[in-house]
Amino acid sequence: MNMGNNVLVYAAAASSFIAGILHIALVPMFFKLMTPDVIIFFIVSGLAQIFWIIPTIKRWIMPWYYIGIGGTIILIILWIIAVPGSGYPIGETDVAIEVFQIVYIILSIIIIVKTNREKNKIQI
Repeated sequence: MNMGNNVLVYAAAASSFIAGILHIALVPMFFKLMTPDVIIFFIVSGLAQIFWIIPTIKRWIMPWYYIGIGGTIILIILWIIAVPGSGYPIGETDVAIEVFQIVYIILSIIIIVKTNREKNKIQI
């Protein structure tokens, strides 16, 4: 992979890491308002997103990217249902998390496409 691809990989990892940290940061901010299952959900989601920097930076096999994209899409859908879909106000932290998650998805798709193109060039 060239330098441009390295930037994409590190940017994708950073976006996942930041979204994970922000998910975990929500717990103490709203601890008294959350039920235990919601607290656990935010902690597990945040830890998973923080973990995801490892397969992203190490460039593990492609299924890791697909799993990361799928999991992130699920988190976005759950947020849409739980927050704006339920009439709750959208906060700045919510917007930041969603932006970083969308950035992760876009960058991961670009990485997949570029990697597949590079593999196809090598096979020719």
